[in-house]
Amino acid sequence: MSRRATIRTDCDDPDLVAQSLDPDNTDEMETTVERDGSSGEDGTVVTRIDRETTSGLRSTVDDYVVNLAVAIDVATHARNGQHAEPTDAGPASDSDTDSTHDTQ
Repeated sequence: MSRRATIRTDCDDPDLVAQSLDPDNTDEMETTVERDGSSGEDGTVVTRIDRETTSGLRSTVDDYVVNLAVAIDVATHARNGQHAEPTDAGPASDSDTDSTHDTQ
């Protein structure tokens, strides 16, 4: 007998969140996006997990929830965009020398 869990998460950018989760999904997991039809952008990320043991299901769900939180955080920051002007990160090199070399 297998153990199953379905995790439904409403979020602002479900496609980006689902794509972010996909590389970490195992063969026992399937992530899809469901839309309610009224809005083209909002939706629900739905992940179904199927494992043979209760402890395996619990471990997979724990890992998934951590990954989900990170994916939502990244999607939120990506949606908010970058400032119009980049932040100066300082010099590209610690040395003050020119990078030209004599090739004779």
